[in-house]
Amino acid sequence: MSDGPKVALLDYGSGNIHSAQRALERAGAQVSVTTDRDEVLNADGLVVPGVGAFAAVMEGLSAVKGGELIGRRLAGGRAVLGICVGMQVMFDRGVEHDVDTQGLSQWPGVVDQLHAEVLPHMGWNTVESPHNSALFAGIEGERFYFVHSYASRSWSLHTDGRTAEPIVTWSEHGERFVAAVENGPLSATQFHPEKSGDAGIALLKNWLGTLD
Repeated sequence: MSDGPKVALLDYGSGNIHSAQRALERAGAQVSVTTDRDEVLNADGLVVPGVGAFAAVMEGLSAVKGGELIGRRLAGGRAVLGICVGMQVMFDRGVEHDVDTQGLSQWPGVVDQLHAEVLPHMGWNTVESPHNSALFAGIEGERFYFVHSYASRSWSLHTDGRTAEPIVTWSEHGERFVAAVENGPLSATQFHPEKSGDAGIALLKNWLGTLD
């Protein structure tokens, strides 16, 4: 068994949980697929996966008190990684098919449909990561696997200078959208690292390397 960081993978019904588990284990984590409060709060890292509709993910999270658990971890400076819709729900709201759903409001902003000729955005794409990104260290030029029609198309959270400015990585499909965020203990990717081959494993290793 790995002696790497202990990671709780939040089991609220997301369809990509087992592929995320395998990828995290390949990256060197000890993974528990769980909704146990103590396991979630005490793990070195928490991963929030997500596929499908924003509203369905929020419903699943609500059923296991996911929002409260995520909030508790972040308030204590404990690492959380959101993946795909697990990233989207960190914003204030998601709008899909005229359904406006409240998110977890960790970040200001709205997740809505991309303006692109072809949707969903499905396949491999490059990203524009800042030079000081920990997630993309050593893999700045790699491609990652996306499958989504919705995204945050702007970023408005800035600090007062007393804390580090969020690190925002962008990609483009029809228009620019937020591909990843590193904001203190909260990180997230719009793409699927667990489906992104060696580059995705490298990114997960980078994230695991940031855990206390």
